[in-house]
Amino acid sequence: MSGAHVNGQTPSPELRRLTFADVELGAAIARAGARAGNPYLPEIASVVEIVQETPNIKSFRVRFDDEAVQAGFSFKPGQVGQLGVLGIGEATFAINSSPSEKEYLQFSVMQAGEVTVGLHCLSQGDKVGIRAPMGRGFPVEDWKGKNLLYIMGGIGSAALRATILHTLEHRSDYGDITILYGARTPVDLTFQYDIADWEARSDIRTVITVDAPFPGWDGRVGFVPTVLEELSPSPANTIAVTCGPPIMIKFVLQVLQRLHFDDEQVFTTLEKRMKCGIGICGRCNLGPKYVCVDGPVFSLAELRELPDEL
Repeated sequence: MSGAHVNGQTPSPELRRLTFADVELGAAIARAGARAGNPYLPEIASVVEIVQETPNIKSFRVRFDDEAVQAGFSFKPGQVGQLGVLGIGEATFAINSSPSEKEYLQFSVMQAGEVTVGLHCLSQGDKVGIRAPMGRGFPVEDWKGKNLLYIMGGIGSAALRATILHTLEHRSDYGDITILYGARTPVDLTFQYDIADWEARSDIRTVITVDAPFPGWDGRVGFVPTVLEELSPSPANTIAVTCGPPIMIKFVLQVLQRLHFDDEQVFTTLEKRMKCGIGICGRCNLGPKYVCVDGPVFSLAELRELPDEL
């Protein structure tokens, strides 16, 4: 734990022991499980870097201990993984490094519950368990030649980051690209290093906003749905991709409807509903669909056909 604290308190000795002292045994069990084809047992990875994105969000850059696994790993933008702390549990997070990044995987974690608190206690060199990739990613191949409109709020940026990075790396494959990202305050804006890069580019449009005036902030002020309506993007040959707090998504969808976007042009992701990740436990089912297998990416047209259980 290297002296890490949670809410001002040092984690208990029991948490340390369960998480790290027995990590070699955990790794051996995971390797045995992998050889036996057990989908519930993770691959062991090491934390190679931790980035403090906001006061309550950290990004963990992790690398599989098995070099063959690391070398052979691939995923599609929008796919997710189960990131776990040994002895505590696991939770679902979007893989938000670029699919072209071969040195590490990045997961961004907001501190909220037992697993995320355990993750926030980790230090560089500590071990985690990973089951990935899971689910269906964004259909970026189908979007070639189209304009892309990314609409994000808060930690929702993590779910779209890999897709944004991929489309920027293949910039010539796509039309106009607009990134609209908002947070409650400037302090809550994640991936500041990305924002700086995006704002410096002349081949994309980047709009950053915060909910209310904030000391020292001279940028745009306004809720994401309001700013979206002010921008009034054309739906012609355009794909809109959104992720953020549920209330934000609700009003973003209403704005897109007023702007005459068809349901087939709008995509979002529902990874927070996932549990087992392999379509067994049933926790993430929406009617006949399982978010972990049929999603987490869905078009609005697909969601319209499912029960209203979100």
